Amino acid sequence: MDWIFLVIAGFGELVGVTGINKINQKKTVGNFVFLIGGFMTSFLFLSFAMQTISMGTAYAVWTGIGTVGSVLVGMFFYNEPKSGWRILFIGMVISSAVGLKLIS
Repeated sequence: MDWIFLVIAGFGELVGVTGINKINQKKTVGNFVFLIGGFMTSFLFLSFAMQTISMGTAYAVWTGIGTVGSVLVGMFFYNEPKSGWRILFIGMVISSAVGLKLIS
């Protein structure tokens, strides 16, 4: 169950980071709620996950989900470049997170 909490925390991180981009575009109460709600969800579920998952592994997977998710959101919704190098490095981050799960 803690790994599910960690994935939820990672997606909360993604929502929070997307909220930052939305606030940069337009400062509205809704965008601030989006940002704060995402990060609150993220930290809440990260704390649940870290009850049994080691800090280093939890942090690496959490930031990996947030990083990869943010890059993908940027590429598909905000017209950021979709180069082969970016895809390669996204794959490396994902494989690292899977590797940490396998050895935990």
